[in-house]
Amino acid sequence: MSKLQHIVETVHTYLPDSITAAVILAAGDSKRMGTVNKLFYRINGIPVLGHTLIAYQKCPLIREIVVVAKPEDFGKIQAIKQRYGITKLTHYANGGETRQESAKNGVEKLSDKVKYIAIADGARCLTTPTQITKVCLSAYRQMAACAAHQVTDTVKRATVLHNTTETVARENLWEMQTPQVFHSALYKAAMLKAEDENTSATDDATLVEKLGYRVHLIECGIGNIKITTVEDIPLAEAVINYRNRNKQQL
Repeated sequence: MSKLQHIVETVHTYLPDSITAAVILAAGDSKRMGTVNKLFYRINGIPVLGHTLIAYQKCPLIREIVVVAKPEDFGKIQAIKQRYGITKLTHYANGGETRQESAKNGVEKLSDKVKYIAIADGARCLTTPTQITKVCLSAYRQMAACAAHQVTDTVKRATVLHNTTETVARENLWEMQTPQVFHSALYKAAMLKAEDENTSATDDATLVEKLGYRVHLIECGIGNIKITTVEDIPLAEAVINYRNRNKQQL
């Protein structure tokens, strides 16, 4: 038994109320991919969303999966579910006008037994089961945890005309990724506050921070990319091929 599997079994034994579900957000417009829906673009023969769902299926801490998508895509996603054995996928939810609304629609489909919610980008297809597990374990301790990558490049602040105004210290800067995992009560409270105040955010951690909670960040590396443009496809293929060649433990 691997060290990670031992940790997972210990969690199931001593924290039986840590039941965790994933809400996979897959309702975007993919405008920067042209006419192709990036979620169904094949990387090494498997659709982008297929890679994502396989990772959450393989993570032993994820018990349930909800996919939020456009209704016209449900049939394609069902085919992916059947082709790759995504047995944890239990419900679909309609995408909303915003990312925040889509996440809310997905959360509303979860069963009452779920105590932790992992919000994830459907297009972040290189996330591994091990990374998901590490973020979940951190959330069990701290109520809120997110995958992230510490900034390594020099960061500049600039004007609207793209003229530099200052160099920003990068030591404590992080790029946010997914999964972002929260205790269900905390996350639902954050959503209600955002609704009451009519505020929005580009990621779920920001909503939780507005409640006064700190979110623990888990370094998941530069390889945990989100497919956004066509240029990301060969990069994703290279990462997958590198992992396969080196038999990296996922």
